[in-house]
Amino acid sequence: MNKKYSYPVIDTKATGANIKRLREHAGVSVKEMQSLFNFESPQAVYKWQWGKSLPTVDEFVVLARMFDTPIEKIIVIGVE
Repeated sequence: MNKKYSYPVIDTKATGANIKRLREHAGVSVKEMQSLFNFESPQAVYKWQWGKSLPTVDEFVVLARMFDTPIEKIIVIGVE
């Protein structure tokens, strides 16, 4: 089996940009998100927005409900 297959991956930078755009559109501050997710500091939210890390599946569910959009509209899939 010598066929090479492309492997889908989450584009963390584009996904982070979506989170930031959706957050701003919803009028939610980083501080409000920090409080909602019970984070000690806002750094986790900034890391999502900068594409340095991704929310957990549970956190994506909360974001989708908060932004009233399907998870598929938050996550950007690329190919490696």
